[in-house]
Parts: sequence; structure tokens; C-alpha cells
Amino acid sequence: MENQKQLPAVTRIEALLVILVILSLIGTALIVFEAPPHVPIFTAFIFLVVYAFIKKAPWKKVEEGIVEGVSSGIIPMLIFMFIGVLISIWMSSGTIPTLIHYSFQVVSVSYFLPSVFIVTAIVGACVGSSFTTASTIGVSFMALGSLLGFDLAMVAGAVVSGALVGDKMSPLSDTTNLAASVTRVDLFEHIRHMIWTAVPAFGVSLLLFILIGRTEAEIETAGVNELMAELTEVSLISPIALLPAVVIVLLAIKRTPALPTMLAGIAAAFLIALIMQPQYTIENYISFIQDGYTAESGNEQIDALLTRGGIQDMMWPLSLLVLTLSMGGLLNKLGIIEKLLETIRALVASTGRLVLSTVVTGMGINITLGEQYMSVILTGKAYEKQYEELGLKRKNLSRALENGGTVINALIPYGVSGVFMASVLEVDVLSYLPYAFFCLLCPIIAVIYGFTGITMEKTEEK
Repeated sequence: MENQKQLPAVTRIEALLVILVILSLIGTALIVFEAPPHVPIFTAFIFLVVYAFIKKAPWKKVEEGIVEGVSSGIIPMLIFMFIGVLISIWMSSGTIPTLIHYSFQVVSVSYFLPSVFIVTAIVGACVGSSFTTASTIGVSFMALGSLLGFDLAMVAGAVVSGALVGDKMSPLSDTTNLAASVTRVDLFEHIRHMIWTAVPAFGVSLLLFILIGRTEAEIETAGVNELMAELTEVSLISPIALLPAVVIVLLAIKRTPALPTMLAGIAAAFLIALIMQPQYTIENYISFIQDGYTAESGNEQIDALLTRGGIQDMMWPLSLLVLTLSMGGLLNKLGIIEKLLETIRALVASTGRLVLSTVVTGMGINITLGEQYMSVILTGKAYEKQYEELGLKRKNLSRALENGGTVINALIPYGVSGVFMASVLEVDVLSYLPYAFFCLLCPIIAVIYGFTGITMEKTEEK
């Protein structure tokens, strides 16, 4: 009988108050007390459970909301674990050390930050995944930035910005495909329309990275050259070691799903390690998979550079992800998100307000649920009719969904993308946020277009 009971109705004022309490709890803990994100998310989750009890919501429904929220993140959680193993095995096989070594030869030390931004954008476009880009070439650039003495928050900002450029402009990206499918827009038409925001954001970001990069003190590369030479001695540095990276790029181009792609990259690195690093035993590989690769070169810098990865290394972000998705599932099940969307839709009366509302709603769902897919799906469904009524083509909606949804998730400390980036790059989200220029600029440019009418294409009927 309990499972058949209906959930109690939620008023607009109630929904707004619940969200304000949650945002206050999270914001105060993160900014004022500098608490780890687990604590405020756990507190917000408990608050929602207490709220559900006060509303006399059936416990079965509460459980359903939690399960639905967590189940939506099962694949991302598995990807997290696969990435942990991939990083560890790529360290042992020499793939990441080789990427570090070759990256140092290719990038400009004088313009390091813009070089990082451009290269990660290119790799991101080829791979179609900001996660894969950050966990491979991004890790290499973070290591180089550390050796060169750069502020790692700036380097992380360049990596995240570049990875999101590639992710948004690649037909291989899952979120790009999602935005196009939710709005029923042709994928390549959506990407072409995204150019109007992506190119200006890319150009301004590049200029900013050049400016802040030039404020750095002169970099002494002699010591880094010595470290690169030592890296060559303690790790396998060879074009052969790049085979796993080539495998991942090729599979991404063939649009192979993320998990099989990761598995293939791990298998290729494992094969290279077996052939080229015969000193490793079965016990070593068991340790690599579980606890990560541990370098023992005797050089503290080299050891700190290479000691990474493993399933255990991903437990911190995974536990945060479970809490965040549980909270998001409860907010959805209790009808709080839908009630807020109803309130916002009622305020839309012009093109500028509509685009602003779409972007803000996408950002708001990211902040409350911490989930980029839901920010696209819920927002797209909420505003589809409004775009039709104002005579705007659906690709305007798909572009707004990307600019307010997927590019923002990496800036949320407890968001799926933000948790991943912080874990892999080893820099707090709030630290790199001011330097993730591309992510910050996209929603601003989208709103400007909305109010000026520039690039806001109308339907033929209008």
C-alpha cells in the first residue's frame, strides 16, 4: 500500500525555499569553511530526507528517487574506475611518460598555456571526450606545468577549456549528440550553429591565456631538460608506447562506446608493458590496477610525477558522485525541479529572456543536481514549446543547452565533470574555475546573442 501512495504536492514557494537552503548549505561549506564537497552534499541529502518525512512522502518513493538518481550515473562511475586503471597501466607501459616527453618537445615554453589550450582542443575534437582528453594529454601537461613552475590552477584551466572546446565541437561527443537529439536537430547543423559561440569564446580564451602566460616569471628549462633525460632512463620512452593512445583515437573516430574504448586502451598498454617491461610480475599488475603505479626512481620529482592511478585513487570522486546523484534523484522525485521549471517558464516573453532563461536553467540544474545530462534533457523539454511560439529554430535551443549545460558542469565542485577533472588533474575545481575561460565565456556570448538577435535564426513561417 505504501508504494501506491502518491507523493505530496509541492508549491512553487516551497520548491524555491528547498533549493535556497541546499545552495546555502553547499555554498557556505565550500566557500566559507573550505570543506570537502562530500560534507555539504551529505548534509543537503539528509535535509532532503528530513523534508520528505515532514511532507509524509512514502519511504518507497524516496528510495526510488535515490536509486533512479544513482542509476543514471552508473556508466560515468565505471568510466571513472576504468580511467584510474588506464592511467596506472599507461604509466607502467611508458605511454604517459612518452606523452610527457614528446609534449615538452612540441609545446612552446614561452607560450605554454596557449599551447596547452590549443593542443587539448585538437585532441578533444579528435577523441570527442573531455574525460579522455584530460586523463591522457591533460595529465601530461599538468606534469610539464609542474616541472616548469607554472601555477597548476592556470594549467588546469587551460586543459579543461581546451578539452571542452574539442568536446563541444566534435561529432563524436556524447553530450553534443544528446543536445542535438533532445531538440531533434541534425547533428552537424547543431555543430555549425555552435560555431557562433565556440569560435569567439575560443579566440578570447586564447588571448587571455597568452596574456596570463606572459605574466609568468622567466622559466629556466635547464633543470627540466635534465629531468626529461632522467625520465628517459627510468621509463620506456618510445613511439611504440603511444600505441594505446592511437587505439583510443581510432576507436573514438569509429564512435565506439566509452567503456570498450577505455578497455581497448588498457589492453594495448598492458600488451606493450608485457613485451617491453618484462620485469613486472603478476603481483605488480595487481597492485597497479588496485593501488596505482608507484615510481621508485630515487628522484623525488620523477616519482611524484609518475606515481598515479588505480581503482583506489578514484574512490574519492566516486563516493562524491554517489552522494550527488542521490541528492539529484530525490530533488527530481519530490517534484522540486519540475515546479521550479514551471515558475521560470512563466517569466519568458522575449527572445532575450528565453535564451537567458534556458542558459540559467541549465546552469541551475547543474548546480542543484550536479549532472550534465539532466541539465540538457530537462531544460530541452521545458523550453521546446517556447522556442516554437517565438518562431525560433530548434537549433537555437540546442546551442543554448550546450552553453548553459554541458560546458558548466566542469565548474561545479560536486558535478560529474568537475569531480572527474579535479581528481585527474589534482587541482580543486574552485582553484581552476577562474582560468576555465572557455567555459565561462560560452554562456555569456549565448545570452548576448539572445538579446541582440544576432545568429538567432527564425523559422520560415515567421
